[in-house]
Amino acid sequence: MPDVDDRAAKARTSCPFLTAKQAAYHLGLAASSMKGLRARGRGPRCRLHGRAWYYHIDDLEAWSLAQVRGEGRD
Repeated sequence: MPDVDDRAAKARTSCPFLTAKQAAYHLGLAASSMKGLRARGRGPRCRLHGRAWYYHIDDLEAWSLAQVRGEGRD
């Protein structure tokens, strides 16, 4: 996934924190899904900065990798 890798690399060098909407887009989820996952404590690690939730790109990648299923990872 070169496009995703490129975006992640750019985020790390500029600002590694993404808004909930940006994080959802990065993961291919709806913003409402991110909110629901966060509310249930099942989503990626996040931080509350003021009134907004932010996600570190490394936390998004780690959470995404932990969701892998199949090929012996059931």
